[in-house]
Amino acid sequence: MCDRHGDAFVDYGAIAERLRGARLGRRAALKATAAGALTLAMGPGLAHAQARGALRGTHGTGFCNLNFFLAHSLQLAREDGVEIQFVNTPTFAEQVTFLGTGQVDLGLMPYTSFIALFNAGAPVKIIAGGGIEGCAIVSRPGLTTPQSLRGKTLGTFQLDTLEVMPYDYLKKHGISFREVRVRYMGNTPEAVEAFKAGALDWICTIEPYATALVNDVPGATMLTDGRDLYGPGYTDCVLACRASLIRENPAALKAVIKAMMRAQAFAESRPEETLQRLVGTYYKTSMDNARVAMAKQPAVVDARSQTDFILGRTDSLVEMGYIRNKPGRDAIDWTLLEQVIAENQELWRSLKHKSA
Repeated sequence: MCDRHGDAFVDYGAIAERLRGARLGRRAALKATAAGALTLAMGPGLAHAQARGALRGTHGTGFCNLNFFLAHSLQLAREDGVEIQFVNTPTFAEQVTFLGTGQVDLGLMPYTSFIALFNAGAPVKIIAGGGIEGCAIVSRPGLTTPQSLRGKTLGTFQLDTLEVMPYDYLKKHGISFREVRVRYMGNTPEAVEAFKAGALDWICTIEPYATALVNDVPGATMLTDGRDLYGPGYTDCVLACRASLIRENPAALKAVIKAMMRAQAFAESRPEETLQRLVGTYYKTSMDNARVAMAKQPAVVDARSQTDFILGRTDSLVEMGYIRNKPGRDAIDWTLLEQVIAENQELWRSLKHKSA
């Protein structure tokens, strides 16, 4: 799952205001982010000028990032003349803001965050998939039905897929989101510890934390793993980019998509070697937890079958008051992904997880 920084709320309205004004300068960009001490290696103009040899991206820390991480670790796009560069952002707010204001070329993020960014007027597009499944709702002992959650405290992350899932879960069972207390957490470890300590009655989290909580907290119940709500293979995170880059440098984006597809093939055929390479450097967790997460949240590049699912979640975001206007099909552009698939049929056919 992508990184969780629920206390670092993304001000999409402020992003929209900046987009309506002049191009964001380096000083204004630093002022706009939560971590003013973070120095940008290059501003928007220089990033654009160097995009043909390198693409800069933001990322989260969850297992939906696995293909992106492995492509970076092995620099799998280099044979096509592109270097993948990562910009480490201390908060989730910066991860989203950097893409929305053009400080980076692409980023992997929850689709809900992308939708809000697109709705704010940011010139961005979804071009490939991230991860599927792996989200779950876990409740404390005695809370075994949706009805038992009324008046109880939910731990989640604002404007995240992990907030939309409990909203959809309650709605399915005829319960209003207003009937529960919501506590927005700073990050996943904080949320997990709060649940263990009894400060949260129920939690929407990711693997491997969901399974670990059921195992570690006697009597805890996994109320849903999302598949009964959304069906098997539901998406969580997506790869998004600056829309102008699709026209100006499609070859570089295709190189990244191809590299992520190669990374997926590597991970599916050599999972232990993949985790040995990523755990410790990209994932701060144990190998046992990493194995659980990798099995329950596969990273999938070809997410074309999830188009309707992604756009369908806009209904929930409107009802929750996060967006006013529902984005249409123009928010998603699978053109480059389809070109990579057509040009690399053997590679695509070798993938275990892909759209039919």
